[in-house]
Amino acid sequence: MDAARPPLITDDELDDLEREAIGRVRGRVLEIGAGEGENFGALHHEVEWVGLEPDAERRAELRTRAREWRHPAEPLDAVAERIPLPDASVDAVVGTYVLCSVADQATALAEVRRVLRPGGRVVFVDHVVAPPGTLKRGIQHAVTPFSRRWCHGCHWDRDTGAALVAAGFAADEARLVRVPSFPFGPTRVLLFSGHVPEGAR
Repeated sequence: MDAARPPLITDDELDDLEREAIGRVRGRVLEIGAGEGENFGALHHEVEWVGLEPDAERRAELRTRAREWRHPAEPLDAVAERIPLPDASVDAVVGTYVLCSVADQATALAEVRRVLRPGGRVVFVDHVVAPPGTLKRGIQHAVTPFSRRWCHGCHWDRDTGAALVAAGFAADEARLVRVPSFPFGPTRVLLFSGHVPEGAR
């Protein structure tokens, strides 16, 4: 999952990979940290969408865009660490650039597991920490206290791939790529599609 030097791709190529991964989920789909509905165009038209967004302004825009895309469910005012849904109630969970900003990754991922039905799928896309011993990793650690405060809780120094494995998710596909970023050079992004193995609950 953590290749020495992942391929450098463009933002447009990354968008295409994200859309492809999200487009494969079916059934009742929970999107955590749904923002303003940026992923609606990637979702298959038959999914039953449920969105979770704690920010009031974003949630208001999300509500409007959900109606435009014919998703009737009211967006949930909640955080990923406390998902207000019953156990085993969704077929898939999607999150793009949200695991970097949750307050507690382990708790959020435990909640994702709780609400997933047996055989359910997850799709997560997130920027991840640079390799150990690199200058960029040191910069990410130094910048994170500021990004956490001023960028909606974003942590630049999280090893989300390791967190997903620790939470018990098995990868069906895990792609690590790099995209251009300024001023500290390319940023690593993880695209993770997976599930909870049978009997792992």
